[in-house]
Amino acid sequence: MTESDRSAGDWYGDARPEELVGPQRIAPGAGREPCHLAKFHAPEIVFGPGSLAELGHCVLRVGGRRPFLITDPGLIEAGWVDEALGHLRAAGLRPIVWHGVTPNPKDHEIADAFEHYAASGCDVVVGLGGGSCIDAAKGVAILSGNGGRILAYEGVDQVVHPIPPTVMVPSTSGTGADVSQFAVITDTAAHIKITIISRTLVPEISVIDPRLLTTMPEWLNAATGLDALTHAIEAFVSRAHNPLTDNHALHAVQLITGHLLGTQLRPREVSPRLAMAQGSLEAGMAFTNAILGATHAMSHQVGGLLDAPHGVVNGVLLPHVIRFNADMLPQRYQALATAAGLADEGAPSNELAYALAEKVRELADAVGVPKNLSSLGVTEADVPQLARTTLKDACLATNPRDVDVADIEALFRAAL
Repeated sequence: MTESDRSAGDWYGDARPEELVGPQRIAPGAGREPCHLAKFHAPEIVFGPGSLAELGHCVLRVGGRRPFLITDPGLIEAGWVDEALGHLRAAGLRPIVWHGVTPNPKDHEIADAFEHYAASGCDVVVGLGGGSCIDAAKGVAILSGNGGRILAYEGVDQVVHPIPPTVMVPSTSGTGADVSQFAVITDTAAHIKITIISRTLVPEISVIDPRLLTTMPEWLNAATGLDALTHAIEAFVSRAHNPLTDNHALHAVQLITGHLLGTQLRPREVSPRLAMAQGSLEAGMAFTNAILGATHAMSHQVGGLLDAPHGVVNGVLLPHVIRFNADMLPQRYQALATAAGLADEGAPSNELAYALAEKVRELADAVGVPKNLSSLGVTEADVPQLARTTLKDACLATNPRDVDVADIEALFRAAL
């Protein structure tokens, strides 16, 4: 058979997977997998210290004249909003600011922001802040183009009409919202988080200025860093992974495990911040294309119930989910362990997976994340409801191991 005779499903041919995913290789024995067709969504990215100065030009490039800037009081206090407004005005733009976002953005906050947007005559939505601000900005854009209530867009590809251009400026190193096709919104009546997944939500431009990371509170730096690590690990083992997402996921694991603690110990040092900014970016590009898994599906429910920090919940749950998945499917965790600096060529895959779980827990301990869910307020009585709502979360579809309600309940109880 010649090369031209091979079907798309047999594209790998005689090549080993470890030869096809770049510098951080899949370990031999991980299994030969066909390379199926895959899409890779990503915005235009402006990256580096001082890149916030490009914000005005970015808005102009997407056709904006009156940007609607969504942020929060913390970013105003830190001075980043004033700097951003200066750059927008210097480009001849007339920005409007809305700052009514709280952590884990709420459905009524999106409705309020949209009312202000609709009355403002604005034409571009700019999100400046962490994942909450960026998800709120996406929510406003959804309602602008599609109308109705934000909760009606839960699930995959429910946003059917075009939305206004969006430009995002992340101030944390972890959520990946600035490059993703996800928006996560809190349903305040049901006390759950809903996940909206749509290609339309990938921003036109992401402006990543690591200077903004230096004003994060320590707890937020820890939480968002562990969120990014979870993105990378879950994307790599996802049922929807592909060679393009694998490269980004593995490099993100290497960067985050190598530098997150450094940002806690030396918050003003440039090198760890640059590494975390890139790690967050690459983890975001991986998970928006490969989707996620059980850790995120479970974490969303805890966040919706208790308004708890998303990354903190991920840091608690991730080691338990790694062990659960690896008990059936350990091979993919071998490459992740290598990326995290745990390489042992003679060790079985399941041992490396368990070592990776322990590495995650050690990193969480080092940055001050609680050891269990009970310390966040979760009780045994909450477990059945949390498990039922987890099964409805879109992220669960790409978890590498099938799960049922009993599995999810057991994972929650192990994390208590």
